[in-house]
Amino acid sequence: MTDVVDSDELLRRIQRARACAVHEERAWRSRSEELGATDPQGARDATVRQMSYEAVLRVLDEIVTPGKHAEET
Repeated sequence: MTDVVDSDELLRRIQRARACAVHEERAWRSRSEELGATDPQGARDATVRQMSYEAVLRVLDEIVTPGKHAEET
């Protein structure tokens, strides 16, 4: 990665990454709920992935809006 980008482009990239993480978190949440009764192991794996994307979202939110989650904890 040798491209030099300005702060606006960096923010756009972070926002795209955040949108992708939101989409993935919702997809894995839905998958976990679907598998809950029929495939406990699959549901557990989906929940772990969902929680991973939630962590990514918290980090990206902290970059874009510092202190946002400090009030929630």
